[in-house]
Amino acid sequence: MLLQRRLHMAEARPQFQNVQYDFTAHLRDPEHKPAPAEIEDRRMEVYRGLLYRNVQGFIANGFPVLRKLYADEPWHAMIRDFFSNHQSHSPYFRDIAKEFIEYLNKERTPQPEDPPFLLELAEYERLEATLTIANVNIDWENIDRDGDLMNAAPVLSPLMQLNRYQYPVQQIKPDFQPQTPPEQPTFLLVYRDQQDNVGFMEVNPMTARLIELISENTNKTGTDILTTLAQEIPSVQEEVVLHGGHTTLVQLRDKDIILGTRST
Repeated sequence: MLLQRRLHMAEARPQFQNVQYDFTAHLRDPEHKPAPAEIEDRRMEVYRGLLYRNVQGFIANGFPVLRKLYADEPWHAMIRDFFSNHQSHSPYFRDIAKEFIEYLNKERTPQPEDPPFLLELAEYERLEATLTIANVNIDWENIDRDGDLMNAAPVLSPLMQLNRYQYPVQQIKPDFQPQTPPEQPTFLLVYRDQQDNVGFMEVNPMTARLIELISENTNKTGTDILTTLAQEIPSVQEEVVLHGGHTTLVQLRDKDIILGTRST
């Protein structure tokens, strides 16, 4: 039934549109989709090579560590599968990395050469590019850069992201590819400072929870948030949490992860 519907649609289209559909289908999957008979193969080869090289090069540059983990043949097989079969939702070239993540997450059939951390590593590598091009306007009028972090509400930068990974993705390279996740997850902060430099910071579970509490309680003071944190870890004295937490808040502000405090 589906095939009949597609044939009917093809018959209903003007001839030039049928040529266009055949043209683009061939560019995406030249091994299985024949080129339009009206176009000589010498010209088709120009388009085949140009489009594939552009997409492949963009992904290789956007995921440099991932590229180093694959030999040429399986790498190009993966990119060709993405290029041929993934239906992109964005027409913009800058969103290819996002579309590639979507492909890895929902469409790729696992292959023997795929590392177990494939998706996590790809998502980690994409974060840098995402923050680099992010266009965010910060409302500095409502932020006191030098505010008291303990007695006012800390403000997190919109240009930061905290992620939890099963694997230590920031350490992965060709000669370090763990096949099983360690007992403890990895918490990584990725952020862009006021000079537009993107940085990465591994944090411990307590700092990760502190950042989550700040994000969830935007009107609470640093003291209130740290008191809540201390209640969640009764094995540590509250004074220790408050003192260490204040030091951490200052360090986060120094890196522009915390922008300051909310103005009143």
